Amino acid sequence: MMNKLKWYGGFIAIISNGFILLFVYAATSKLLLHDKFVLQIGQSPMLSAYAGLLAWMVPVLELLLALMLVFERLRLVGLYGSLSLMVAFTAYIYIILNYTENIPCSCGGVLEKLGWPEHLVFNIGFVVLAIIAITLSNKNILLRNESGLTPKTLQKKTSRH
Repeated sequence: MMNKLKWYGGFIAIISNGFILLFVYAATSKLLLHDKFVLQIGQSPMLSAYAGLLAWMVPVLELLLALMLVFERLRLVGLYGSLSLMVAFTAYIYIILNYTENIPCSCGGVLEKLGWPEHLVFNIGFVVLAIIAITLSNKNILLRNESGLTPKTLQKKTSRH
């Protein structure tokens, strides 16, 4: 059982770190090029009315989720938030691909270089990773509860091996 807990924990940490890198990078790009981000959001027929608000809300939310993913106590909530945000981004991309023409990507940085179909695949990949991490987190909680282990006692036992 200890091996499962270690393996699950390691995989959850890897996925969480991937989200942290993604969100910090994307948020930083959006904030550094804030005027460009507002302009790009404003070009979307669905989002133009909310461009000013979204231009601050999205990067702040990304940074908040990244911060939650750093702390083990908040990680599961952060993973659910990450899943929700990635599902929203993915739904937006699906709508862009199927119902609009020539809307520029407002993602920032290297992600901006992706075409919409590639971006959709990228986002779906992160949705799947979030689901995997949430599933493993819930399994970890069940395993710990069944064995009577708390995160502190688990840490002591794994550090001895």
